[in-house]
Amino acid sequence: MQLTDTHTHLYSEEFKDDLGAAIQRAKDANVAKFYMPAIDSTTHEAMLDVEKKYPETIAMMGLHPCSVKENFEEELSVVKKYLDKRIFVAIGEIGLDFYWDKTFIPQQYKAFETQMQWALERNIPIVIHARESLDECIETVKPFSDKGLRGIFHCFGGTEAQAKAIVDLDFHLGIGGVFTFKKANLPEVLKDISLKHIVLETDAPYLAPVPFRGKRNESSYVKIVAQALADAKNISVEEVAEITSANAEKIFAAKFN
Repeated sequence: MQLTDTHTHLYSEEFKDDLGAAIQRAKDANVAKFYMPAIDSTTHEAMLDVEKKYPETIAMMGLHPCSVKENFEEELSVVKKYLDKRIFVAIGEIGLDFYWDKTFIPQQYKAFETQMQWALERNIPIVIHARESLDECIETVKPFSDKGLRGIFHCFGGTEAQAKAIVDLDFHLGIGGVFTFKKANLPEVLKDISLKHIVLETDAPYLAPVPFRGKRNESSYVKIVAQALADAKNISVEEVAEITSANAEKIFAAKFN
């Protein structure tokens, strides 16, 4: 059995003292690949250093919506320089965040749309951050998905209708620790969503699954998410691992046009 963590911030400060051990724990839990979304210019080098040191880790490039401030155009220029310098498997994480700060919403839309256009031009997928903005992200993605853009709605925690809307765009749902939170009701929301539309993630060090909720998340816990999804679907965890890992491989290796 091999699992894939499609969204983990292994380069974050929370792992500075035990990154190697955390990666080994994940390997011991059958996690074979780790995809790392970018945040902004303050963390790009740290992320790329992790990628260089650990061949199982794979970097994306992008500007996180929470990092869209007055200098967002400067930050976007940094992203573009990296994209022009080498190949990345995806542009992410990008999107809209209306939870923390609504000061720069117009700039968030601009950054989101600009980066989706770059992804189209490079024939690579995107990984979307959509906090308190899922409907808005779905609508913003539509014209780009019509042109062939594909990717993942990271940390999905929406409704059945929203899940169906994402699947209709031919995007995947990133399922992580929130699936194990009772109030999220995700097992019910996803009961009619095929595994072929799902990938697994942790968003480590954030959003640890039950029974570690509130503590530092890490990539080894993706196995807990896989087991919870298997239980909800009444199938084996091996089947969940096989299908979701194959989905991830297809997404990140794909050329869409």
